[in-house]
Amino acid sequence: MRRLFATAVPAATVAAIALLGSAPSASAAPTHKPDTACQQAGMSVLKGLGLFSTVARDGLPISLAVSAGVTPRAGTDVASLPDPLPLSVVLADHRAGDQSLFIYPWC
Repeated sequence: MRRLFATAVPAATVAAIALLGSAPSASAAPTHKPDTACQQAGMSVLKGLGLFSTVARDGLPISLAVSAGVTPRAGTDVASLPDPLPLSVVLADHRAGDQSLFIYPWC
């Protein structure tokens, strides 16, 4: 019994070391900081229109965003996007800065 335990411990140790070795290092951190100010401004616009909870639940119709002054960035294929856009996608797009799918007038 003792021999089986002695064999299992090194295997578990090797697995733990391998797992730690595959974790990204601190130097692999993203070089770009998300634009949370733009995201906060977009949330404020939705709240000001009384639409935040509706968009959080049902998504944001692209036509509504366009009517609020949002424009697709050059190269964005709007037809390939889900409509309505889930709030998580809208918020992530706001944080994307110059890499976003849309240009927001409040950013």
